[in-house]
Amino acid sequence: MTEKEAKKEILRRANDMNVTLHVGKDGLKDSVFEELKLQIKTHRIVKVKVLPSSESETAEIADALSKATGSVVVDVRGGVLILTDKRTWTSLSQKKF
Repeated sequence: MTEKEAKKEILRRANDMNVTLHVGKDGLKDSVFEELKLQIKTHRIVKVKVLPSSESETAEIADALSKATGSVVVDVRGGVLILTDKRTWTSLSQKKF
């Protein structure tokens, strides 16, 4: 499976998920990083909503969350990010059918 197909598969799985983490006007604090680490460890795929009151751009927040938690940014659409752990991304990218 290529990275493009892996991205499609993760987006398909995330389609029915609800947003579980919100980033608001307080921005990125340690509590946000810790919560994201916990959710990625538990669920492997996490949907994050960046509220309009946030002072940073969505892409900047995605990069910061990815670097701080060791996760992979799968998709950024509007104010919604989809993140997954590296293990899931690697296993889907290397899977052969």
